Amino acid sequence: MAAFPPEHELHKRRLGRNVGVGVTLGLFIVLVFALTVVKVTRGDPMQAFDHSVRPEMATEEGQ
Repeated sequence: MAAFPPEHELHKRRLGRNVGVGVTLGLFIVLVFALTVVKVTRGDPMQAFDHSVRPEMATEEGQ
């Protein structure tokens, strides 16, 4: 039965860096999710530009 060789110092540094990147990515995902929840629960109608004329989006000068 073979034993695992001792962990090299490089692997310890790489692990710390990977944990930092993972935490940063997790915080970014939480931020995007929170902004999405706030936007959806505000109740404002979400309309995008879809190349069609809608009266509720027309400005006063364009009428």
